[in-house]
Parts: sequence; structure tokens; C-alpha cells
Amino acid sequence: MTVADLHTLTGAYATHALEPAESAEFERHLAGCPACALEVAEFAATLARLAAADSVVAPEALKARVLAALPTLRQEAPRTAPPAVDARRPGPLRRGLPRLALAACLALAVGAGGVAVQQHQEADRARARATALQQAQDQVAGLLAAPDARTATGAAAGGAGVGTVVWSPSRDRAAFLASGMPAPGAGSTYQLWFNDSGTMRPAGLLPGSDGALLLSGPLDGASGIGVTVEPAGGSAHPSSAPVMLLSFG
Repeated sequence: MTVADLHTLTGAYATHALEPAESAEFERHLAGCPACALEVAEFAATLARLAAADSVVAPEALKARVLAALPTLRQEAPRTAPPAVDARRPGPLRRGLPRLALAACLALAVGAGGVAVQQHQEADRARARATALQQAQDQVAGLLAAPDARTATGAAAGGAGVGTVVWSPSRDRAAFLASGMPAPGAGSTYQLWFNDSGTMRPAGLLPGSDGALLLSGPLDGASGIGVTVEPAGGSAHPSSAPVMLLSFG
């Protein structure tokens, strides 16, 4: 595959549509091509924004309607006259049917209320995640659009996955975009750090193996960034060797 062909694969790479061999070849090209790295970063940010815009939230009034209806539900209409006596002696099963029906309806009503509450809570959580993702993607997109935005790209240790850092001196901020990095493992997370002349300053937790993160805090003279694998929740100081180091040079 020629270099010209590789330049056309940024969109396919960002959407994970390449075969493993093609992906590996493109990642080798990406490490030395800032133009393709920036285009992949922009594709990743756009795809994340589209995913957030496509999220479906349950109707706000669902819980209120269900809970408001529960007190008005009746099992059967009140009787105004004694029931007719069957000439045949009712057996135990016949006598127990109304009670079983009432219990089943009560269970159904309680279950419906519980489902409504659970759906409302899940909708709130989904809405909060979508809002946070939208805000983060807007911030990253704004940084990419800065006139003095610069990028640096590198492969993770072992060659699995690619990371790109985007920074703007005028805005004093940086963002990190990851693609194809291996899962950090159960109970672990990727943590970003500003490299302050060899001293690592916490800069945020990557939400997954792919995606974008606006680094917390200003550049403040940092020479680059590092990525380590840390326990879930992050660490005050790196507890493992960096899996990636990128320079602001």
C-alpha cells in the first residue's frame, strides 16, 4: 500500500473499519504523519459527538404518570348485592381464585412502579453522561479549532493503540485522543499526566480505551504528557511505568 493510499484511511481507522494488518500499517504511518493524526483526532471527536446526540432518553412524564395512577387502580368494582349462590359446592381452587387474581394484580402494579422508577433513574444517569460527553467534545473541538493548535502522536508501549495530544499555547490547554489502546484491565484505568521537567502532575482519567479527554489544568510550562495504568479512581503520583510519553516539542 502506498503512502498516498494511507492518507485516505483516516476515516476508516477512526471507525475501526480496517483489517488488523491494515490497521497496524496505518498506525506505523500515523506515528510520523501529523496531518493524518490531526484528521483522526477530528474524526474521533466528531464520532463521539454524534454518539451523544443519538442517545435516547425515556420521557420525563413516565414515572409521574405511572405513580399517579397506582392509587386509583381497583381490582374489581364494589358489590352492591350478595353474589349468587352456585348450586354446586365451590371447591378450594374456585374460592381462592379472586385472592390469587388480586395478588397478581398488586404484584403487577408494584412491579410497574418499580420499573418506572428504575427507568427514570437510568434516564437521569444517561442524560448526565450525555451532557458531560457533549461538554467534553465541545471543549476538545474548540481546542482543535484554535489557530495555534499543535499535535503530537505516538504508539503505546508494545505498539498496541495510538495516542494524540493536541495543545494550544494561547489557550493554555491540552487534550488527549486515544484509538485502539488495549483495555487497562479490571480495577484499572488510564491516567494522564503533565510532564513538568520530570515531575508528573495529574491531568485526568481516560474514560476508556478510545475517546477524547480535555486534560485538567493548564499547560503551565509542561514539556509534554505521559500515560500510565493506575488503580480505578487514579493516583496522586504514577505507580507504574508510562505506557506512552508525548512531547510538546
